[in-house]
Amino acid sequence: MKRDLPKHVYRKGTAIYWQRRGEPTVRMENQELTPAFWAEYALRLKGPVRAPSKRTFNGLIDSYRRSERFTSLAPRTRKDYERVLSVIEAKWGALDPVKAQRKHFIALRDANADAARFANYVVQVSRILMEHAIDIGMVSENPAKGIKQVKGETIDRRPWPADLVKAYRDAAEGRALLVFELCLGTGQRIGDVLKMRWGDLENGGIDVRQNKTGKTLWVPLTKTLRVTLEAADRRSVFILTNERATGPWSYRGAAQAVRKVREKIGAEAYDIHALRYTAASELCSLGLTDEEIASVTGQSMAMVAHYTAHVRQKVRALKAQERRL
Repeated sequence: MKRDLPKHVYRKGTAIYWQRRGEPTVRMENQELTPAFWAEYALRLKGPVRAPSKRTFNGLIDSYRRSERFTSLAPRTRKDYERVLSVIEAKWGALDPVKAQRKHFIALRDANADAARFANYVVQVSRILMEHAIDIGMVSENPAKGIKQVKGETIDRRPWPADLVKAYRDAAEGRALLVFELCLGTGQRIGDVLKMRWGDLENGGIDVRQNKTGKTLWVPLTKTLRVTLEAADRRSVFILTNERATGPWSYRGAAQAVRKVREKIGAEAYDIHALRYTAASELCSLGLTDEEIASVTGQSMAMVAHYTAHVRQKVRALKAQERRL
C-alpha cells in the first residue's frame, strides 16, 4: 500500500515521527499534513542544526529556524517570532553576532517602543536567538538576557462585569454579537474561535483544536450560544466568515467590530481577550473545580488558578465573614 507520509517520516501508534539514519528520532510538532507540517519537514530535510560556516546574524537565524527550539513552537508563535527575525535580518543580517552588545538590543527594542507589545517581542525573541547562538558555539554570552520590557497601554484583563456583558449583548448584532458569544461561551482564544467551522458542531457541543497548545477539546454549547448560532446565517464553512464568505473573519476585522461596541457601551477597558477570563470566572463562581474549568478552556491548572484567583478570594472571604455573623 502506498505510504501517505513523505520519506523519513513514519507513524508510531497514533503519532508521526521524523526518523533518519544518524539522527535522533523526534516526534513531529505538526501531526497533520498541513502547510505547517510541510514547512517543518522541509527544515528537517536540511539536516541537523549546526553552527553556520560564516558567523553572521543571517547564518544564526537560518540555524535557529532549523532548530527544534523553533520548529517545536506552535504555528502562530512561529509566525510572531518571524516578524522579529525579519527585523533583525534587515538591520544586522551581515554583522557578526559576537560584536552585538546589550546596548544594541536595547536600541532595537526602543526603536519599536511605539508598539509596546512588539517591542517586548523583540526583547523575548532576541534573548532566545542569542541562547541558540550559545548552544551552537557561536557566542559565549547572551547580551540580550535580562533586558527589561517596555510598559505600554494596559488593558484590564479582569473578567467582564455582568452589567457590561448584558450591555454588549443589547448593543451588538451580527458577527459582533456572534464572536462575543463564541468567545464567552466556549472560553477559547480568539484565534481558535475565528477558525471554528459549522462542521465542528457535534451533539450539542463544538470540537476545538487549540492552535497554541495543540489540545483537542469538545466544549458543550451554553444555552445563549446555542440560540445565537441558530439565528446566524451559514454563508461559509466558517462560523465567522469574511464579507465575501471565502474564508474566516480576520482578527483585525473581529477586533474592530468588538471595539466599536465596547466604545459604545463604555467598556474600553475590557477587550476581546478578557472574555476568556470571564468564561473561567463564571465557571468558578458556579462552584466548579480547576480541573472542571480546564476541561472547557483547555488551560493548565496553573493558568486556571491565575484566571480565577479573584473569584476564589471572594468565595473564601464570604465563607469567612459568614462565621462572624
